[in-house]
Amino acid sequence: MTLRTFLATSLCLAATWGLFLAPAPSAAAAEKPNVIFILADDLGYGDLGCFGQEKIQTPHLDQLAADGMKLTDFYAGATVCAPSRSVLMTGQHTGRTWVRGNAGRDNPEKQTLRPEDVTVAEKLKSAGYATALTGKWGLGELGSDGHPNEQGFDYFYGYLNQRHAHNYYPEFLIRNQEIVKLRNVSAPEWLAQKKEKNEPDDGAGWAIERIDYSHDLIANEALEWIGKQSAEKPFFLYLALTIPHANNEGSRGTGNGQDVPDYGIYAGKDWPDPDKGQAAMITRMDGDVGRIITLLKEKDFAKDTLVIFTSDNGHHKEGHNNPELFDANGPLRGMKRDLTEGGIREPTIAWWPGKIAPGSVSDHPAYFGDFMATACELAGVEPPENVQSISFLPTLLGKPDEQKKHEYLYWEFYERGSAQAVRFGDWKAIREPMFTGEVQLYNLAEDIGEEHNVADRHPDLVAKAIAYMTDAHVDDPKWQVGGKKN
Repeated sequence: MTLRTFLATSLCLAATWGLFLAPAPSAAAAEKPNVIFILADDLGYGDLGCFGQEKIQTPHLDQLAADGMKLTDFYAGATVCAPSRSVLMTGQHTGRTWVRGNAGRDNPEKQTLRPEDVTVAEKLKSAGYATALTGKWGLGELGSDGHPNEQGFDYFYGYLNQRHAHNYYPEFLIRNQEIVKLRNVSAPEWLAQKKEKNEPDDGAGWAIERIDYSHDLIANEALEWIGKQSAEKPFFLYLALTIPHANNEGSRGTGNGQDVPDYGIYAGKDWPDPDKGQAAMITRMDGDVGRIITLLKEKDFAKDTLVIFTSDNGHHKEGHNNPELFDANGPLRGMKRDLTEGGIREPTIAWWPGKIAPGSVSDHPAYFGDFMATACELAGVEPPENVQSISFLPTLLGKPDEQKKHEYLYWEFYERGSAQAVRFGDWKAIREPMFTGEVQLYNLAEDIGEEHNVADRHPDLVAKAIAYMTDAHVDDPKWQVGGKKN
């Protein structure tokens, strides 16, 4: 063998062995899919075309459902914002999670996650994921342990404060630990009112100079972040939109809290402006979901990405909009701040080309807390201890026989005199007030609108519901109601 032949053969063998010994850069990403969780704010069960909406156009979300799976029995973590997001992040229901209600600015510690609270982002980050949140957080302010950067998110852009998030034309947003000034200017009436009432400088209010629309900034930031990702590392994006939540302060100040740059295809409708705004907000959101899916396909991420779309609680009427015009809760009863189905059952879509069967539908009862176990299973890590979380990955993959189920799902609510609810099988029980009220019982299989309370006919099921409620609730001195026996 000549020297030249020997060297050529050696180089060839080295290259061949290198293919086997050196892992491909994208191997980890291929095994661990990207995850995008898109959370609308105050979107009703009936607000999307694929869930029965007839007046508001949502073509991109309708297509997402046609190409993926509709989850018809998927529940929010709570019937208002902060606790719902706490359940989503921690995998613990409202009888256990740290943030069980909207605490308000006078009790910020009640609405701030602690270092010991383990979030989905922390678990995915530990599994090698790049992590980002764009949008509304609501679980910790600047300088607190609850800030997203302290809770597993490499990158954050948007709102930390819930009241700030009401304002679609704020004077600033926040990027990581920095305040980012915008070009909007607050209305003089709001500034005077804030001064008179000694309101905090939290970014809430409404604008007289409306230039930078926060929803567009948040959506663009999400697209830009996705665009920077590569196949070499899996990523998790939590896109927590503010649409179609009302600007509550704007509602009181101007009579129209459904802030949007224009009414688009609804401009000529014979509807009040808040209703035009409500419809335009939802359609605008739909278009941004479409942009995300297009980008995933362009970057060849689609087959490696699970996208879940849902809402944090039921619909609202805080923007002076009329939810009856759009039949916002569809066949359900109730809305935001109710524990009937209209307050907590959400229009949910899951999309993962090649993994989720197109046009599939599942009535598996799952809730926000289950996202923790699902994400951990996808990433190949164990969920935290003391969570009430069951992975619904078998459902998504079309393997219902392998799907484990909760014995019950549970919610509690600390406003309006308090309430608690439990779903077990087809049965749903509600008790108002918590601990002491009469139990209402509904058969959801026969009465999805919860119109017929059958508690008197099923004392055994009422007793079972009470036992579940007792089991679910762990007392917390931060969260007390008048009917609680200490």
